[in-house]
Amino acid sequence: MAETSTTLKHYFVSSAQQFDAAKMGMWLFLVTEVLLFSGMFVAYAVYRVWYPEVFELSSELLDWRLGALNTLVLLASSFTVALSVHFIQRNEKEKVVVLLLLTLLCALAFMVVKYFEYTGKWSHGIFPGAGFAPHGDYAAYYTPYAPQFFSIYFVMTGIHGIHVLVGMGVIAWIVTRAIRGHFSAAYYTPIELTGLYWHLVDIIWIFLFPLLYLI
Repeated sequence: MAETSTTLKHYFVSSAQQFDAAKMGMWLFLVTEVLLFSGMFVAYAVYRVWYPEVFELSSELLDWRLGALNTLVLLASSFTVALSVHFIQRNEKEKVVVLLLLTLLCALAFMVVKYFEYTGKWSHGIFPGAGFAPHGDYAAYYTPYAPQFFSIYFVMTGIHGIHVLVGMGVIAWIVTRAIRGHFSAAYYTPIELTGLYWHLVDIIWIFLFPLLYLI
């Protein structure tokens, strides 16, 4: 896609070169994000192989229905952000604003569900690491290495949640720019790059959900 002369930085030869550089930079950033989560997935795999029974028992404390709801919410948000790129390419700016707002609303819904999920765990003494002290009906789930499972759970979902919050901030910024008419079919690089980031956030959750909630 071409960028207008008003958005072309002086250190680029052409708008095409600027767009390619921006997209390459985003892909390199996404690779570092994949590497970050890969380390956590490896830790999960190692402990899962070492203590499969503990992981199976501990995962019963996670509500798969909430996890499934959040999965649907993020899939819907990926669809809306993809549509926003499609419609800005057609210069339908009003639809772009609506779709980005819907994406932001889905992200907010995800975090609200995660809030209730976290607070529900904390109210029963389910914390990561040494803080793991389930009580009441949950006391039976206190087994050796169960704290490791919930350490992995809180770290992986917590860091993912931080990425969702960052994405919300970026999308909100893109919305304000879209409302002011900064984007068009000739220039929509920030929308496309934001979409790439958001798709990665969604893909990571698609892996987290079955690994933590279902198997």
